[in-house]
Amino acid sequence: MPKVGIISANWGAVAHLPAWRALPGVEVTAICTSRQETAEAAAERFGFPRAFWNAEEMIADPDIDIIDIGTRPSIRHSMVLAALAAKKHIYNGIPFSADVDRARALHRAWKGSESVAIVDAYSQWLPAPRMAKRMIDDGFLGQPFGGNCIFNLGLFNTPHPAFPYNWFAEGGHGVSAMRNLGSHMLHMLVSLLGEVDEVMADDSQLLKEWRFPDGSTVTPQNNDYANLLVRFRTGMLLQVQISWSATVGRGFHVDLFGSGGRMVMSAPSFPTSLGTTLHAGKLGERTIEPVEIPDELMRPEGIDIAPNVPVEASHGMAISMQNMVRAIEGTATPAPDFGQAWAVERVLEAARRSSESRRWVKVDDVD
Repeated sequence: MPKVGIISANWGAVAHLPAWRALPGVEVTAICTSRQETAEAAAERFGFPRAFWNAEEMIADPDIDIIDIGTRPSIRHSMVLAALAAKKHIYNGIPFSADVDRARALHRAWKGSESVAIVDAYSQWLPAPRMAKRMIDDGFLGQPFGGNCIFNLGLFNTPHPAFPYNWFAEGGHGVSAMRNLGSHMLHMLVSLLGEVDEVMADDSQLLKEWRFPDGSTVTPQNNDYANLLVRFRTGMLLQVQISWSATVGRGFHVDLFGSGGRMVMSAPSFPTSLGTTLHAGKLGERTIEPVEIPDELMRPEGIDIAPNVPVEASHGMAISMQNMVRAIEGTATPAPDFGQAWAVERVLEAARRSSESRRWVKVDDVD
């Protein structure tokens, strides 16, 4: 029976914990935060048998097999390296790391390990994207041509002081709209369409000030708006727009077309199992129509959680985590693993260089 320790009492306890507990045979045995009082409070509130306030002690514990690390990218780097050195399996947050150099170090350490290491880009495991993947692999699009993708949320246009991610305003943590929401979008696209060849990007800032209800303000230090042209090795060229400061943000939208057909995935906010729709049409048809999602994808066998769980993200996470456990057992291929995470990180770095130099940048130039 795999035993899981979670580092983070915020999203880790609220969303990851129900997902792990939905998997028969998996035991979530410990929670870790940075302080004794918060760790013990989280253990009592959420029913963890054990509490840690030192991540290294949790990682070194021989009774824990999987380390779920959901802290800030700038903080969790050393934790992931320690977990790899301790031969633990890892469920790592998004973005993969704080920058390309640290991402490279994680990738190299993982390549030399025996750990199953997954990143929390669970969206590719949602029912609609899995159905889209089946259709693309079966040739629905024909020769891939192009399309447009949008991931626009209004997280900080009217910020709330209790929002747990207000630290996104602070520099030095390795976050931005492109690195965070962009990572999720790129993981989705790479899983559907394969490797990226080159990128042209503009990464900038829309909101120069966050104003809270009491009149106080924060000056954000990270970019919140990115536009990319992404050319895949298949020749497909996509327009990708990302923002976490979009006024009345559209949400998640992927529109792809090729010589044989077109498909559109949409969600009003972050993609979830119930909230993400798929429409498609073949060459010669006048409209795109809803695609029926098989029940086997919406309610996978062996997952004791419903798609309408209160924190809807937990359902998709549970599917991703189930695949991870099966990979540890040797019956599945781990995905999205640290190899895919490094591929996405290279695209992000190519986009950063492109935005600085105002030119196309080859992903192969990032090594």
